[in-house]
Amino acid sequence: MPSISQKGRNMPESPIRKLVPYAEKAEAKGKSIYYLNIGQPDIKTPEVALKAVKENNIEVLSYSRSEGSDTYRKKIADYYAYHNIKVSHTDIIVTTGASEAISFIFGSIMDPDDEVIICEPFYANYIAFATANSIKVRPIISSIEDNFALPSIAEFEKLISSRTKAIMICNPGNPTGYLYSKEEIEQLADIAKRHDLFLISDEVYREFTYDGHSHYSILELEGLDEHTIVIDSVSKRYSMCGARIGCLVTRNETIRYTVLKFAQARLSPPTYAQIASEAALSTPQSYFEDVKKEYIERRDTLISELQQIEGIKIGIPKGAFYCIVELPVKNADHFARWLLESFSIDNETVMVAPAEGFYSTKGIGTNQIRIAYVLNKQDLIKAVNIIKEALKVYKD
Repeated sequence: MPSISQKGRNMPESPIRKLVPYAEKAEAKGKSIYYLNIGQPDIKTPEVALKAVKENNIEVLSYSRSEGSDTYRKKIADYYAYHNIKVSHTDIIVTTGASEAISFIFGSIMDPDDEVIICEPFYANYIAFATANSIKVRPIISSIEDNFALPSIAEFEKLISSRTKAIMICNPGNPTGYLYSKEEIEQLADIAKRHDLFLISDEVYREFTYDGHSHYSILELEGLDEHTIVIDSVSKRYSMCGARIGCLVTRNETIRYTVLKFAQARLSPPTYAQIASEAALSTPQSYFEDVKKEYIERRDTLISELQQIEGIKIGIPKGAFYCIVELPVKNADHFARWLLESFSIDNETVMVAPAEGFYSTKGIGTNQIRIAYVLNKQDLIKAVNIIKEALKVYKD
């Protein structure tokens, strides 16, 4: 038979979704599963967003502009203004999810074999988008020992070569929940400017910061307009993962012009989803205050329960709704599959994401999992108890 591409062979499986067949088999046997593997919030989508679609009287569902509708982009600019970030609607290109924004950016600023430096562990799909665009990720390992803080700038300097085009961060971080400080952002900005690199920041979890910490965007940096690109999305902010609406924001006109060519090639982002996303921008601030309070309580519950398990290490999240946990096992991937195939309590089990897939350095993270605390507190307690009891009987 004809062969597939080398790129196709190199494309990694998703650590978040690859165990779905095991979960489906477990459910077919009558097991109930606590899904801790995926960042799908159980928070209700704002009613104003759903209502905008339900009550719309569109007669012809037409294309929108390739860069997204003017009215929606103007309201996104107003959203940023509320957060003391001044951008024009022309600085914004609406995409089909943050995923498309990342792919467009990689395609616009890098050629095959160019390099992007990313602190690992990082969102697993970054490596997939890099593979799809034939570019290389140069990882810098951050450690659970210091809660995944920014590695030293000297470590970044070691990796910069003539093929380096960008440094990329996720702030707050997926999968670690780490929140970069203003000082850390300024350090990255300095190195980007000195080496004439792009600084890309995935800021889809901006609203979710804890313990009195606040989010500092790279768009707040002065003198870096030609270097900075922000990735954003409605998925987590408004619990609208299925809308598949994101955007990229940059004041660099050349990048916008180039990205727009990619956007024109896929025609336009989905019209109904833009209508819902535009309406979501009128969600009152009280919604976020309530959601943030809920996530703080869930995080504290999760950490408290995990700390009762002997032999584990926990990265304490300062933002987002993920946490990395190091288990007293050799192979967390095998443990995660075993949970679904062979273990349950009262016919209930747990699905987690093996963290090895969030690293590009081979052999790192093999005994770690990522937990998304998107379940209610009672379910989190039950889920952690299942993990606790499973570790007592599991054999590597």
